[in-house]
Amino acid sequence: MPVDYPNEPPAPKRPWEQRLHDAGSRVEEDLHRFINYINDEVVPDVRRNGSDALRSAAAELNRLARKMDERAGRTPPPPPSETKH
Repeated sequence: MPVDYPNEPPAPKRPWEQRLHDAGSRVEEDLHRFINYINDEVVPDVRRNGSDALRSAAAELNRLARKMDERAGRTPPPPPSETKH
């Protein structure tokens, strides 16, 4: 393994090392663009429509729970009553 000396220029990279470095740089750039997209496009939409998504997920979970109860031969409990705070 070569030793790096602080005042000497780095040794030239071999072709495969350079390609690997370039690929890593592109992946890093793509990851930054993806993170920006999530932060700029997805997160605000989730914040605006989050309650609708939760209600939809809750309805689907309730449906799946009923199916599980039916398959197990149990009587499903009544749905919880909604309380307003």
